[in-house]
Amino acid sequence: MAVTYANIVDRVRQQLLGYTKDQASVSYLLNDITATDTSFVVDPSTVVNLSRGLIEIDDEMLLVKNYDRTAGTVTLFGLPTTPSTGRGVEGTTPASHTAGTLVTDDPRFPRERIKEAINDTINGVYPDLWVFGEFEFPYVAARYEYPVPTDVDDVYKVTSNTIGPSAIWFPMDSWRFNPLASTTAGQVKPTPTPTGKTITVDLGNNRTVPGRNIRVSYTKAPNTLANNNDDFTVVTGFPERYIDMIVYGACWRVLPSYEAGRLQQSSIEATERAGLVPTSAASSATQFFLALYTRRLTEERTRLQRLFESYQTFNG
Repeated sequence: MAVTYANIVDRVRQQLLGYTKDQASVSYLLNDITATDTSFVVDPSTVVNLSRGLIEIDDEMLLVKNYDRTAGTVTLFGLPTTPSTGRGVEGTTPASHTAGTLVTDDPRFPRERIKEAINDTINGVYPDLWVFGEFEFPYVAARYEYPVPTDVDDVYKVTSNTIGPSAIWFPMDSWRFNPLASTTAGQVKPTPTPTGKTITVDLGNNRTVPGRNIRVSYTKAPNTLANNNDDFTVVTGFPERYIDMIVYGACWRVLPSYEAGRLQQSSIEATERAGLVPTSAASSATQFFLALYTRRLTEERTRLQRLFESYQTFNG
């Protein structure tokens, strides 16, 4: 079963809040709402769980002005000229939401912040962990330099196809990758379209038959996740085995904000818990998740380097 972006967000929340999670104050929508609605109706029997201030619906943060205990109507902050002021706050995006969706009061770890931490972790593991890509082009007599895709960060190996029924791809031992190639008209051939990155092949050792394909195997950065239903392995290019490492890394990135919350004791709950939760408790948890993340990153980096040693090791 594919693991999606939403699944990974849930795993991070579970690590941060514990397997039983916290007893969050929640209600739920009775009707669908659009991305511009400035009021909506929730379950009247649980509307008192909400309070003036921030609430979360799906990935969106909203700013509540007041609510009606009898009807369950929640009204958001807004100005006469900009009534949607209370939608999409804290850097989130206003969106439509369906009936039955949970409404969480003052979420401890907003989903949008968790998503940012997940993508920051995916970006952060590169270049220790990389994704492979391949690109082929036909060899043209008297041409040595060819453009390669813009996502090429480094070249792992270059092989060329041979004539005949053997279908062997011979390794090429004479090539050079240029990540800063010119794209100025008149300095480079217009076709294929220049990308700013090129590979030069058969330098002084022309064994490739014109018309046969040359295959470039290269390393590139992983793609980040965007939609809740994004498949982790399909979108990032990483194996599913990396997911626990990404979860640990996201927890490490999110937890410091919880320690910063101790600097202001403006709520009754924060004041009461101040004596129960020791100073630097969140910092200690942050270091714990950092250690787990670092260990898994080291394991996967070592594994990747053993599986894909330098191609020149075997084809000098």
